[in-house]
Amino acid sequence: MSKYYFIGIKGSGMSSLAQVLYDLGNEVIGYDDNKVHAYTEVELEKRGIKIYYETPELTNDTIVVRTSAVRDNHKEIVNAKNLGLKIYQYFELLGELTDKYKTVAISGCHGKTTTTALLSHIFTNTTGCSYIIGDGTGVANKNSDLFFIEACEYYRHFLNYHPTYTIITNIELDHVDYYKDFDDYKSAFQAFANQTKQTVIAWGDSEDIRTLNLKDKLYYGFNEDNDIVCKNLNLKETGAEFDVYIKGEFYYHFDLPLLGEHMVLNSLAVIGVCYLEGLDPELVKEEIHTFKGAKRRFVENVIGDIVTVDDYAHHPTEVEATIKAARQKYPNKEVVAVFKPNTYSRTKELAKDFVSALNYADKAYVTDITCDRELPSEFPGVTSDIIINELNNGEHIGDDTLDKLLKHKNAVLLFMSCKDIYTMKGNFEKLLKGE
Repeated sequence: MSKYYFIGIKGSGMSSLAQVLYDLGNEVIGYDDNKVHAYTEVELEKRGIKIYYETPELTNDTIVVRTSAVRDNHKEIVNAKNLGLKIYQYFELLGELTDKYKTVAISGCHGKTTTTALLSHIFTNTTGCSYIIGDGTGVANKNSDLFFIEACEYYRHFLNYHPTYTIITNIELDHVDYYKDFDDYKSAFQAFANQTKQTVIAWGDSEDIRTLNLKDKLYYGFNEDNDIVCKNLNLKETGAEFDVYIKGEFYYHFDLPLLGEHMVLNSLAVIGVCYLEGLDPELVKEEIHTFKGAKRRFVENVIGDIVTVDDYAHHPTEVEATIKAARQKYPNKEVVAVFKPNTYSRTKELAKDFVSALNYADKAYVTDITCDRELPSEFPGVTSDIIINELNNGEHIGDDTLDKLLKHKNAVLLFMSCKDIYTMKGNFEKLLKGE
């Protein structure tokens, strides 16, 4: 048994990894600057993993795990170095851990969390598995050699992993604070694919993915030239029904209780892993039909004629997909977007795309930009106004102007961000109830 101290334990990946190490029989504690309760704490609390907000006493055999979100001059990092403790970055320790398993790494600009969650749901209820999901959920199963992880491309962190199978859900420029351009971004995925021991399961409708040199591959998508093909798609208010053909032969009919074509594509990637692992397609169908979705992915609450939705969408493609999903499920309601941009670099680089995505809503509200790792002084003139001023029907909103939303009736209000916009959603719901 080892002792681990997680600095920034409330981060979604950090929380998940802490849970896995605890399940493997280790002693785990953590620290976080944020004293506000976060959704990523729930599973930590169930395990009794203690979170400190001041520096705890650490023994010299403690292994420190740090998030990339804290800087080297953070007091906990400085203290750990002064004590001479071994310090891992999150992705370094995860890389060492996954080398001990038959690992499936889920990569891509969008869809990683839902895809990993669906895979974990299916295999947990069939053969068993361990997993780390980016919604703050992690489980270690000592009786299974399968390990599902999200593999983030930020700073090429996923190059610490050498998976048996890799899923590439899509490739679209992101993390513009690190990657020079799209070619640089794409080169990271090529390098990751090269590290895959067996099969790469990739979205074959993407021309950019098709330009990658993938040796052992399964393409999935809607186009006929894929290995895994979705046919007879029926998008309903409750989700999607479709048939799947693999290598030209009928595989099975599926009923997916998730909204949007992007969710169908995520399920095709999952079906690819199930196919390679030889799962009974009838079992796959049953488990897909009972999947409830990942945390903070289109999580709904109904108050009278108002539906509020919490969603992690923070990239233009994700914002557009979330708005379209709302229209699919609620065709007769007004669709209102409430968006909190994250990072100045992403907002600056993708401002036009954010405008295009938010214009799919009937009305869009945008908050100030939030960022943990960039300073506003480094991006003069970059505010949420560069989005708001170009919207067809948009305006600024903040915690002190939430009452603007009360004028919307028979509406779906989509609160979208990778940051804590769920707090704003909760405060609006209190207003709505007159509390």
